[in-house]
Amino acid sequence: MLNPLSKAVALIAAMLFATAAASQAYPSKPVKLVVPFPAGSATDQVARVSGQILSEALGQTFVIENKPGAQGAIGAEAVAHSAPDGYTILVTTNTTQAANVSLFKKLPYDPVKDFAPVARLGTTSFMLMVKPEFPAKTLKDFVALAKSRNGKISGGYGSAGSQVSLAMLKTMGGFDVTDVPYKGIPQALTDVIGGTLDFTFVDLGNAMAQAKGGKLRGLGVTSEKRSALAPDIPAIAETLNGYELIAWFGLMAPAGTPKDIVAKLHDAVVKGLLRPEMRERFATIGTDVAPLNPEQLAKFIDSEIAKWKRLTREAGIQPE
Repeated sequence: MLNPLSKAVALIAAMLFATAAASQAYPSKPVKLVVPFPAGSATDQVARVSGQILSEALGQTFVIENKPGAQGAIGAEAVAHSAPDGYTILVTTNTTQAANVSLFKKLPYDPVKDFAPVARLGTTSFMLMVKPEFPAKTLKDFVALAKSRNGKISGGYGSAGSQVSLAMLKTMGGFDVTDVPYKGIPQALTDVIGGTLDFTFVDLGNAMAQAKGGKLRGLGVTSEKRSALAPDIPAIAETLNGYELIAWFGLMAPAGTPKDIVAKLHDAVVKGLLRPEMRERFATIGTDVAPLNPEQLAKFIDSEIAKWKRLTREAGIQPE
């Protein structure tokens, strides 16, 4: 008969063996990719391409689940409180993992302590868009018009990136607008097309699709220089010196997820990202492939929290 100490040692050994066996078999069932923004958003598009990569590499279904609202906080909170077994993963952005710290007085999750970084996927920028018949044809004309109608032009946002882009435009352009918040950028797009909203900032992938279809017209991109994906659209910095904003996407697991599962997810998605055909697919949705490993992503998020704190302060945004 085993004494109490021997029983405890045997129990721990059995638990470790079971955990190791589960990790080696991972994934043995479908994995949920939680997108904290609506279907059709840039994050949603990145998630679907990433899910395909992971499914092909790991031989299991990766299911997209959209949980929009509160600038991505609803979806992030859901993943933060999920079991750390690798079967619920957050497709995160600079909004959920960095900017929300400064946009809200209190968050229902900790973007650092509640998550295990898996991989950064890519980066993107935004485009200021209006209807084709909007009276301003250039960004310079837009700024002049906004000043002449100070506070009477409406601008919408559906993410931290679009919100801060809008706030920076107002601050650096020296005018005010009527701010209109949305659960996601697709809803703001709909209202600009419908004529109930004057302008919005659109992630580059959706912006290119709208411009190609002739439904909206781009006035400027938020990257420091013109994007190779939309070379005919000037950088806002060409008119407002120093203007720049870049967004990013990544994968995060709940804190406590076994390191070998994190490593398996990282290795599978990054290997896929580096394939030429997947780089092309990311380009079509306005995203540049820019992977980081878990350790690099953790340091990057720390720097991003500080960066977005500065951006929101400079843009004059008060936390909700």
